Amino acid sequence: MNKMTLGILGTKIGMTRIFGDKGTVLPVTLIQAGPCKIVGIKKKETDGYNAITLGFGEVKEKNLSKPFLGIFNKINLKPCKWLKEFRLESINGYKLGQEIKVDIFKEGDFVDIQGRIKGKGFQGVVKRHNFGGGPRTHGQSDRQRAPGAIGSQRPQRVVKGKKMPGHMGNVLRTVQKLKVIKIVPEKNLLVVKGSVCGPNKNLLVINKTVKKIKQRITVSLEKKIPGKGKAKSQETSTKKK
Repeated sequence: MNKMTLGILGTKIGMTRIFGDKGTVLPVTLIQAGPCKIVGIKKKETDGYNAITLGFGEVKEKNLSKPFLGIFNKINLKPCKWLKEFRLESINGYKLGQEIKVDIFKEGDFVDIQGRIKGKGFQGVVKRHNFGGGPRTHGQSDRQRAPGAIGSQRPQRVVKGKKMPGHMGNVLRTVQKLKVIKIVPEKNLLVVKGSVCGPNKNLLVINKTVKKIKQRITVSLEKKIPGKGKAKSQETSTKKK
């Protein structure tokens, strides 16, 4: 997320569907977005850049280390489970302890949502890279999920980046340009169209999208015929002389 805007932290509640005005079905994801507290402020004069650190979630003091707990004791705030720093062009108007709520977005906005996908552990090439496996006949009873040859005669080594078995999942992913369908400020709920990566109760970082928003321009081709009340669509045709 390279856009220097203030976002918000949240957790994934789950997916459901809603119905539009014309009966269309929209798959949506419910997100508990905020409220977040401003835990730290960095200034360009002292730290080299402007940034705001947001805290979100509840955690018991006994589960925090003393240095981490000292951050909250210094500003007289309850400990937060997660912290996230957002770089900004200007920090004017922000102060420690200020609450950031879901109302920083509005219906119709587009957001980028970052989360950690589900961990699958150590997996083979069939599941990890969708390989087809070896033949099921000619005596090869133990090659059905094998990767096959991993190198050629020259160069006589395994090429870097070769698809191999290994750890799958549990990495950060960003889903871009999700439309905000609805906001419920009193419950801090954010409803976005489509799916969001990760399991339920997964931490999400929500920010305004870095993608360009193209506005649809509708051009009317209807033209009124003199002396008649109804409009007739304009037709263009080419005739050979």
